[in-house]
Amino acid sequence: MSNQTAEDWMQEALHEARMAYVIGEVPIGAVIVHDGEIIGRGHNLREHGQDATMHAEIIAIQEACEYLRSWRLEDCQLYVTLEPCLMCSGAIINARIPEMFYGARDPKAGAVRSLYQVMDDTRLNHQVTVHERVLARPAGELLENFFRNIRKRKKAEKKARRAAAEKKLN
Repeated sequence: MSNQTAEDWMQEALHEARMAYVIGEVPIGAVIVHDGEIIGRGHNLREHGQDATMHAEIIAIQEACEYLRSWRLEDCQLYVTLEPCLMCSGAIINARIPEMFYGARDPKAGAVRSLYQVMDDTRLNHQVTVHERVLARPAGELLENFFRNIRKRKKAEKKARRAAAEKKLN
């Protein structure tokens, strides 16, 4: 067993999120830990793969399942920078991950605390122990910066189009 803390593991998830940021993907990262070792890593790749399911959590779960040669991740912990959506929450439940840590809340799509509380639903055959807001500030700031830069770029592109159109008219 390692003596790493939840914050240490979340730093690894933040590293994954930064990798997504660099390639123009929404900066969300995830790692799965088993016996003090990372066995699954993922960051968003939806744009690159043109695949709606290529969320950080899904990629990390796939890698961990391959590593353990099992779909059951019963002795694992998931660390993810943003509160999981419904799809990812379902995958976490179905993979039997017993414990999850996340950074920032997602008021638009969060299915753990914000919009739904799927992981606590006793009608399902598996519940997940949730630890929220682990390094929430850096996780949230990374997302805010990403979307701020996108808005800034789109505004500059719109301004350039207007200038080109005006130049064409004159």
